[in-house]
Amino acid sequence: MNAMNEQKAHVESMARNMRRTILDMSLAAGASSSHFGGGLSIVDIMASLFGAVMRYDPKNPEWDERDRFILSKGHGCLGYYAALAEIGLLSREEIQSFETTGSILLGHPVMNRKKGIEFSTGSLGMGLSLGIGVAVAGQRRNRDYAVYVILGDGELNEGSNWEAIMAAPNFKLSNLIAIIDRNTFQQTGSNEEIMPIGDIAAKFSTFGWRTLEIDGHDVGALLEALTSPRGDQPTCIVAHTVKGKGFSFSEGDNDWHHKVLTKIQYEAGLEELGVVRGDAS
Repeated sequence: MNAMNEQKAHVESMARNMRRTILDMSLAAGASSSHFGGGLSIVDIMASLFGAVMRYDPKNPEWDERDRFILSKGHGCLGYYAALAEIGLLSREEIQSFETTGSILLGHPVMNRKKGIEFSTGSLGMGLSLGIGVAVAGQRRNRDYAVYVILGDGELNEGSNWEAIMAAPNFKLSNLIAIIDRNTFQQTGSNEEIMPIGDIAAKFSTFGWRTLEIDGHDVGALLEALTSPRGDQPTCIVAHTVKGKGFSFSEGDNDWHHKVLTKIQYEAGLEELGVVRGDAS
């Protein structure tokens, strides 16, 4: 197995573990429920970033030269927390505390850089502007870090994003990579029903971005896109995904935008992951 295949296998294994962790966290949340669908749609993206692409040292999470990650669609935090657990920044106990009183893991990320949470996010339409500020700071301080921002496709309804999309090429932010979670749904329905966004890649390209369009669950395609040469433009990767990806009861079902996971569904999910009953503790 060559290095690329080994890397791909590692990321795919990490993504599988993350889906298991998301099941555990959602069950632990109980009646608080969780943003299950949007957390699952970004799992393969998060595993690719934290498992292979980003320059990051879990033993020194505040290292000044680290790549920065911003989850603009903060409600997708299950995917974020699961990735941080995989690289050892969150303990099993912390994961099990999700959405409980006194927990550091709330329904949207709250800044805690020692735990790998760079910024407080979740007010939709803010993350890309924040990412531009971080990218500009890196350039002006002669730092070599990259800034990765995940946005929801429904989030692009926010006008502030389009100001940011216009600004980034003006600053020649080659260190900025925006990843669009193109799962075609938002809180109350499909994008087409609420506010059709059209051809996202073409729109970003028109604004002066380098644009790529891929299957957001194809780890090989993700790794290739995320490591491709960037030139002097910001990069937009439109990742076509499935909301609730990984479990037959949630895939493509917008009822799972925010919902309580039952014990029966939890056990069904474990079975689909191939977890034997003795390993389900």
